[in-house]
Amino acid sequence: MKKVTILLSSYNGETYLDEQLESIVAQKGVLTDILVRDDGSSDHTCDILDQWQQKSNLRWYRGENIGPARSFMELLHHAEDSCYYAFSDQDDYWLSDKLKVAVDKLESYETRPALYFCQTELVDKNLNRVGSVIIHPRLTFGESLVYQFIGGCTMVMNRALRDMVLKYEPQYLSMHDVWIYDVAQAIGADVVFDHIPHILYRQHGGNVTGQSTSAMTEWKHRTGRLVKRDLHSRSKLAQEIYTGYFDMMPEENQCILSDFIAGKDHLRQRLSLLRDRRFRCSDKETYHNFQLAVLMNIY
Repeated sequence: MKKVTILLSSYNGETYLDEQLESIVAQKGVLTDILVRDDGSSDHTCDILDQWQQKSNLRWYRGENIGPARSFMELLHHAEDSCYYAFSDQDDYWLSDKLKVAVDKLESYETRPALYFCQTELVDKNLNRVGSVIIHPRLTFGESLVYQFIGGCTMVMNRALRDMVLKYEPQYLSMHDVWIYDVAQAIGADVVFDHIPHILYRQHGGNVTGQSTSAMTEWKHRTGRLVKRDLHSRSKLAQEIYTGYFDMMPEENQCILSDFIAGKDHLRQRLSLLRDRRFRCSDKETYHNFQLAVLMNIY
């Protein structure tokens, strides 16, 4: 069986952490190691981690509070060699086939950088299903610069992609999952999207209607990239990719990235982005917001 290292960043997660870890150790058809970095919890999270370290293949350590993005990237640096790497939140629930499905789909790309991610099923705090987050990504590099939709808790990468990601440490990092997905697209890695959900993505607080629009709204709020973003975040990320990976990118992607960045300083180039089909994305709201940001030169 293939080994998968699960990387989990915890922070005051005592409420649901046990259930999340139970679902990880119950994975079928793979060998699992769990590495946890606690990001400065003040509740009983560390006590729970101590208990799991004594009874399972889990190791954990405590660090300063640096936020989830940097915390997950630190975990990726500290992880031992493995066939595959997966990120985990502290409050979801994995179906027992989650990792096996990902490994089966990635196995044929063993020597090439490859990334897997899947749809999600939204649930309430008691794991009752309330709706699905249905996305239909185009899986292009241009779209990845515009539409930052991916959830790290669904991602599994092979060792070849992990090694590529660790070649460069960005100064600007909005979230680890967005960065890794964009790097994968930039360098021409194989990206596999599974339309079937293999994770129960827990909603917190308030009443849940179960409507698909509410599910998508919740997904956007929790991923935090579509409804609340830093000004110029897209161009900052693009510049980081240029600095770290331009020479490793296919020529087509080099052209896409160069044109995207050039729009910040040249009005004519910026206006051309508005009708450039290479940057079309599957989410109309996001694409319209991108066009508005381009007009205001805050993309």
